[in-house]
This record gives sequence, C-alpha cells and structure tokens, in this order.
Amino acid sequence: MLGNVWERVHDDYEKRYYRTSPDTDPAGPSTGATKTLRGGSWYWNVKSFRVSCRYGYRSDYADCSGGFRCLLEVQR
Repeated sequence: MLGNVWERVHDDYEKRYYRTSPDTDPAGPSTGATKTLRGGSWYWNVKSFRVSCRYGYRSDYADCSGGFRCLLEVQR
C-alpha cells in the first residue's frame, strides 16, 4: 500500500477532519471541494510513505504518481 502511487479513495478531503471524526470507521466529511489521496508515491518525498498520510486534490487532477484503491463494500 505504500510507495507505488498515491491511492485515490472515496472520501472528500478536509485537512482537520480527524480532529473531530468518530474513533471507529470514520466516513470522511460529507462534502468537500477536493478528494483524498493516501499512502505516498515513488515520485514524492519519503516522508509521505505512510498509510496515514493524506493529501487533498481536485477530482479532475491526474499525473504519473496517482492511482486508485479497489474495495468491496459489505452490507452490515
């Protein structure tokens, strides 16, 4: 999950979201002007190689250091 490409996830991005989010399974902010990337990429600084590293970007942005994360949604 680290160092290959930044992974695009479903959540909108809010820089300070985790200061007030639920402790368990936070869903991300309900709205936002940017989307969330996670995990860092080979093209960026080594300090970004953390699962917890998040970055906001415009949804129409693309470059060689981004990808996406597949998931399976399970109904509870």
